[in-house]
Formats: sequence, C-alpha cells, structure tokens
Amino acid sequence: MSIFSSKKKQGQPKGGSSFKAPNPIIIIACIILISAVASYIIPAGVYDRIEDPGTGRMVVDPSTFHYTDQNPTGLMELFTSVTLGIQGGSSIIAFLFLVGGSLGILSATGAIKSGLGTLVKKMKGRELLMIPVIMIVFSICSTLAGCNEEYLAFLPLLITVCMAVGFDSITALALVFCSVGAGYGAGCTNAFTVGVAQGIAGLPTFSGLGYRMLLFAVLVVINIAYVMRYALKVKKDPRSSAMYEYDQTRTLELDMTEIEPLTARQKVCLAALAVTFICLIVGVIKFGFYMDEISALFLIMGIVTGVIGGLNAREMADSFVSGCKGMMLPCLMVGLCKAATILLTDASIMDTIVHALAGILNHFPSSLTAFGMFIVQDLFNILVPSGSGQAAITMPIMAPLADLVGVTRQTAVFAFQFGDAFTNAVTPASGMTMSCLALAAVPYKKWFKFIIPLIGLWWIVAFCFLMYATMTGIGPF
Repeated sequence: MSIFSSKKKQGQPKGGSSFKAPNPIIIIACIILISAVASYIIPAGVYDRIEDPGTGRMVVDPSTFHYTDQNPTGLMELFTSVTLGIQGGSSIIAFLFLVGGSLGILSATGAIKSGLGTLVKKMKGRELLMIPVIMIVFSICSTLAGCNEEYLAFLPLLITVCMAVGFDSITALALVFCSVGAGYGAGCTNAFTVGVAQGIAGLPTFSGLGYRMLLFAVLVVINIAYVMRYALKVKKDPRSSAMYEYDQTRTLELDMTEIEPLTARQKVCLAALAVTFICLIVGVIKFGFYMDEISALFLIMGIVTGVIGGLNAREMADSFVSGCKGMMLPCLMVGLCKAATILLTDASIMDTIVHALAGILNHFPSSLTAFGMFIVQDLFNILVPSGSGQAAITMPIMAPLADLVGVTRQTAVFAFQFGDAFTNAVTPASGMTMSCLALAAVPYKKWFKFIIPLIGLWWIVAFCFLMYATMTGIGPF
C-alpha cells in the first residue's frame, strides 16, 4: 500500500527526467568486447611476481616489466570468458547471495520498514531534530548493511513530511542521497563494496575499521550541517527554494495510520541485526573473520529473525530467494567483470595497462598518488555505479598498481570506496538516482546544482584522508 498519494494539478511544471539509465549489463558487455579488441591493439607485457618476505604475498617486482609475444583473444575465448568469469568470482557471488538472501528474510518480517517508518512518524512536529536523526539512522544502515534502494520506499513519506514542516522536496532527496554518500563513502562493514574490494585486493575483510569509523563521523557531520543550512534557509524564505514553483503544485495526502507500528517481534528482530553487526566487528578484529564466517553470521541472523518475526518455513524460503533475486544483478556483474579481467590477463595486457597507469601516477607527488587513483575511480563510477561491479573491474588493476606506486592496498581500497560513493548522487547511469528524481519530480539540473557543492566538500575530505593514509602507510598492507 502506498504511504501517501501525490497528485499534480494541471499545468504543473514537468519535473524529473526522461533519461533512461542504460542497463549495467550492456555497459559490462561493452567492456568485455573492448577488452577483447584491446588484446589486438595493446602490446602484451608482464611483470615478474616475487614473494613479499614480510607478508608472504606475491607482489609485482616493479623493475621487471618486459614486453612479450602478443596473444589476442579468439572468438571462442571471448564467450568462454563469461563462464570462467562466473566461476572465478564464485566466492564473492556466494557471499553476496547469502548476505542478500538473509537480509531478504529480515525484510520480510517488516522490521526495517516499520522501524524507519516509526522513526519518521515520531519526528513529526520536531522538524529541526528530524534532519540529523533521520540522516544518522539512514547513514548507519548504509555503512553497516549497504542500504540504498531500500530508501526509495520512504521517499514519498519524506517529501510529504519535509513540505509539511516548511522544507522542500530537495531536502527530502538530500536526506536519502547524503546519508547514502556518507554510508558508502565510509563503508565500515558494507559487504557489497568494501567487502568485495578488500577480498579482491587480498586484504582482511573490513580491516581498517577504526579509520573508516572516523571518516564516517566526519562525513555525517558535514552532510547534516549542509542539509540543515539549506533546509533552514528554505523554511525562513520558501521562495529561496529552487523547487518552490514545482512544490506549490503538489497535492499531498498523508495518512499516518498507514504506517504500521513497530511490533515487539520486529523490535527483537532489529536487536538481532544489531547483535549480528557487533559479532561481525568483534569477529573481524579479534578472530580474523573472512567472507565465509561473515556469510554464516548473516545466515544465522536471517534464520533467527525469520523465526522471531513469525515467518513459517515456506515464507522464510521465499523471502530468502527474493533477497537473492535482488543480488542477481550485482552477482552477474561480478562474474562478467571477472570475465573482462580474464581476457586482459590471458592476453598479457593487464600488466601493460598497470605499467602505463603507474607511469602516469609516478608523475604525481607521492602524497597525491592515492588521490589520482580516487579521481580515476570517481570518473569510472559515472559509467558503472554498481559498487560490487566497479570493485570487480578496477581492483584487479588498482591492487598491483598500489604495489608499484608505493601506496598500500588498503589505501587503494579507500580510493575505490570514495570513488564508488561520491558520484552516485549525480550519475545518470544509476537507476536509484534517476528513480528518486523521477519519484520526487525534481529536475536533474536543479538537483545537480544543489548537490555539487557538497560533492566538492566530499572531495576535500577524500583528499585529506587519502593523504594521511599515504603518509602513514595504513595497512595491514
């Protein structure tokens, strides 16, 4: 049932955008084709790998790059790379399926929706407090559990509440996008971005958590200050809103009784989710938990919350499958991106690309090398906004590149997570971004004008944190 209904009067200015985001599979298919064609154009070359005496890892020896015989991709190799890619990404795919399925069971209990809906409902009449409370809760959900598309269901309610207390529709959008930006930018225990990237880089899962928590706090404070400043300006002078004429044409009907109250069972389910994250953090820090253990934690959480939430065996199975369906696209992208990596590696041009990028980044001052990696990731994210997909494409290149240019692989993961998070708020290739703008009837240009100064602040934060990570050699490696 819809949380609210929105009707537009005749003559309302048209908002939103007619732009249709390209299917990510098409983008990845093009990357696979480009990889195959590149095998005929880019000279083949390799680095020798040596064992790092400190960690026992195999790393690139930067002085050993040499060109070798060309090995271009054949037609059959082009298509077999897809099945090999899915097999090669099987550990990450299994991880994403289990986490997604388990969260699907939790979602079926209604605990997340009722919890967030109850939060918004309780904030009615306390508009100034509403902004930081909602943003903190949403940001925590994003940085711990990778919540993003889930907020789309709450956007109509947020628009109604924001306008009812004297804000505007852009404020409602900011509550969602800024929360996701902070959550994904820090990625404290985000299994779908940082978890995948660290797995590919060979790092312990969710290592560097303390630094990410500090980053998370900084981003949340900046975002709250930015949104509150704008919201207070609009409340003081409604005509200062870029959406003033658009919002005046809305007819919004909010029935607060449609928000289902949080039941005792659902409260216990949310408590079980909190306990899961506590166990995850302790397990990662104290016991070296990796993907298998983390998957098991989520699976236990899913079963426990399903039982507590009153789901029968069939409902739990159906909701688990539904959660896995939601992971189908990210999992396919991981497999397809691995296919592109296989083509580049088998054609012996992966090291040539790494060698060329290293040559470019070596012209940067050492303190700016990681920031150069971040810029590459941020621009690439405009085309491939999927975090797990971007990690699968870029981290096989960025991890050895980090070894070559003298920054840690952990720093390369930081560059990835910043690049993955910050342009999500503006890229037309993101289905979430365009869906939110269409639902809120906010023209893309107006949203872009509002958010771009904040993205600039995010870049400054990224610069500072990456510089410190480079200077201190944040690790473990």
